Amino acid sequence: MELILSGHDYKYAVEQIMLLMFPEERPVYVEKDEGGAAFACSELSADEKSSRTLLRWNGREVVGEAAFEGELPGSEMLRKRETQKLVKLSFFKAAREATGATPPWGALTGIRPGKLAERFMRQTGLGRNEAAAFIEREYFVTPGRAMLCAEAAEVAENLRKSFEPNDISLYVGIPFCPTRCAYCSFVSHSVEKSFKLIAPYLEALKKEIAEAGRLTRELGVRVISVYIGGGTPTTLSAPQLDELMAAIRTAFDLSACREFTVEAGRPDTITREKLTAIRDGGANRISINPQTMSDAVLAAIGRRHSGAAVTESFRIAREIFPGAINMDLIAGLPADSPEGFRASLDAVLALDPENVTVHTLSLKRGSRINLEGTSIPDGAAVGEMLEYALTALHGAGYAPYYLYRQKFTSGGYENVGWTKPGFDGVYNVCMMEELHSTLSLGAGGVTKLVNPETGLIERIFNKKYPYEYISSIDELISAKEYMKEFYAKMRAR
Repeated sequence: MELILSGHDYKYAVEQIMLLMFPEERPVYVEKDEGGAAFACSELSADEKSSRTLLRWNGREVVGEAAFEGELPGSEMLRKRETQKLVKLSFFKAAREATGATPPWGALTGIRPGKLAERFMRQTGLGRNEAAAFIEREYFVTPGRAMLCAEAAEVAENLRKSFEPNDISLYVGIPFCPTRCAYCSFVSHSVEKSFKLIAPYLEALKKEIAEAGRLTRELGVRVISVYIGGGTPTTLSAPQLDELMAAIRTAFDLSACREFTVEAGRPDTITREKLTAIRDGGANRISINPQTMSDAVLAAIGRRHSGAAVTESFRIAREIFPGAINMDLIAGLPADSPEGFRASLDAVLALDPENVTVHTLSLKRGSRINLEGTSIPDGAAVGEMLEYALTALHGAGYAPYYLYRQKFTSGGYENVGWTKPGFDGVYNVCMMEELHSTLSLGAGGVTKLVNPETGLIERIFNKKYPYEYISSIDELISAKEYMKEFYAKMRAR
């Protein structure tokens, strides 16, 4: 699509809406209207209080307009937020008129829509019903999605109020899996190819854990939640899991820890011995993630277990593990259908887990689905799946507790964590809504330092691949010393 920007240079804002409404188009910036079939001119007025977009599509020319009422904020950051919103909304209105289509999330394109609802509730003192109405009205979000957003935001806002300024979460990454799933683009290694890396990786990780524990004690921060993720942590043996969890307990003061999650993940990695090690190691929450209960869909995504194996793993977990259990499903997998997804969700609900997370398939560039052009359900089919999930989960007594969106999801939909009363996943909410700092250890870990007062976020990156992580461990440990400077500045303010 040929694009002209007038009065602003918000390329990213314009491109987000263009890709949302015209996913097959790519931006081509031009100096003047050259008469192309796909063309848009995005204008911002001199006073930055109104935006107008002229759009040409399929032989039609349409106009979209958006205006700001009152005085713009004095803060440059807040002013940019509002002016970019005007640019996006005027483009969206024009595109909506041209296509006759309104995506389920309207003009919202960010990962964390709940932040808008949280901000609205904090600034106005109003509740989730008013926040949902605001999201629906301002951004053209469908009523169901707006309410999902507001309900999850309410959970986050209540959790925020329970924290102290020095509270943090801890993430520990295990980047190994039995096999690589067709939809996956995470930096994880199949143990079939990288078994020899596991032992040296754990030695490096234990060193980082010990040094990170020392750092938290020096900083005087409290660990509120722990999450061991991956990959698939239960790729490790029972003795290795026991060793890892002992290292965490030794290094960190967990006396204030509310939640300790371990991703048990794939049923083909779950054993009684591993679940016992996880239980005895102090975890009070695990995930068993079938993604689907259909054997045909499991085969299509490259998993080597059956739906029956999921049920058996859950039964063993209930017998051994006294804590909460989460189960993940993905809407939109290859070889699946609305009827198949309904059957999977019904089977999961029959097991009665404390949490159910429903993801929408995201077409990652590095995934086998994308690279091989695998056929997947279309957006309409995915919409049917998610509408059923919304109705069935509410009907079974679950409520949404966290929500986020990813790029390139089928149909432009979302990922939602659902919970029974009293089992909100603390780590998931803190991570997705950036409520406080998260200290991340292991390959691919990204430590996120959050100033709760200013919203300032800084990041410290670990090396992505296990062999890079192992060879760079001393350098990565040293990099985290920056946390001292960050907290010194935060406390000085």
